[in-house]
Amino acid sequence: MAKPEVTPAGAAEPALQGRSPSAPSGGSERSEFGGQPFLKVNGIEVIYNHVILVLKGVSLQVPEGGVVALLGGNGAGKTTTLRAVSNLLAGERGEVTKGSIELRGECIKGLSTSEMVNRGVIQVMEGRHCFAHLSIEDNLMTGAYTRKDGKAAVAATLEKVYNFFPRLKERRSSQAAYTSGGEQQMCAIGRALMANPKMVLLDEPSMGLAPQIVEEVFEIVKNLNQREGVTFLLAEQNTNMALRYADHGYILESGRIVMEGAARDLRENEDVKEFYLGMGGASDGSPRKSFRDVKSYKRRKRWLS
Repeated sequence: MAKPEVTPAGAAEPALQGRSPSAPSGGSERSEFGGQPFLKVNGIEVIYNHVILVLKGVSLQVPEGGVVALLGGNGAGKTTTLRAVSNLLAGERGEVTKGSIELRGECIKGLSTSEMVNRGVIQVMEGRHCFAHLSIEDNLMTGAYTRKDGKAAVAATLEKVYNFFPRLKERRSSQAAYTSGGEQQMCAIGRALMANPKMVLLDEPSMGLAPQIVEEVFEIVKNLNQREGVTFLLAEQNTNMALRYADHGYILESGRIVMEGAARDLRENEDVKEFYLGMGGASDGSPRKSFRDVKSYKRRKRWLS
């Protein structure tokens, strides 16, 4: 019997016993990936300035050692979801008003961002955010500020980062402001690795980068996951690239998760192909839909109908 792996909101979901993607799961704590989830987000709502409702019942799970992609367009709520996980909302006058977030079964409400770092959760912000006046190596070393395992261990981690990012080793003494966008993105990821993270929240890693550099960055993410066991939750607009490297994906629209599934199944889903991969048209080879057809896509999306 065929089992649907990609789940639009409101559709039947036998594999998850009828749970909709944006509803918190009850009962068993085991994730749909098998085993205990490293991160579990349960039906959270986020409000900015006590007025603006941005997230509306978002639920997701990230397995330890997995790569999970959070997909959607501008304003869908991807960055807000990451900020909720890393407890950075207060700096933007935002707060989680409903639901809960658990890290290895522990509710993280009330933990400071520094306490999240001590638990191994590091966020790489959108837009790279290197210290422009510092050298590449000094930028990397700031990531080890909270380490307490000695200079030798930090030096070993730095060498490991240089092994993953050979280009950074070549530019180690260069001021970050005078490096390329790709090198700055590598520096930001490398700085996160200097903290010995268990999980990295990666926000828009492809933004503003040339396609060749984007692929290089995602290859490094894949290697870090496979060789070092680093768990990744990445927010990305480049749906095609993200689904090539992720294990599982969630699609956000207007603050709600409208579809989820294994990355390989999302890549083959007709709605995802049309609205996120730019591959509209029937599978029999008939012409791609015209703009007049596509511009009313919200009315025709199965998950919003």
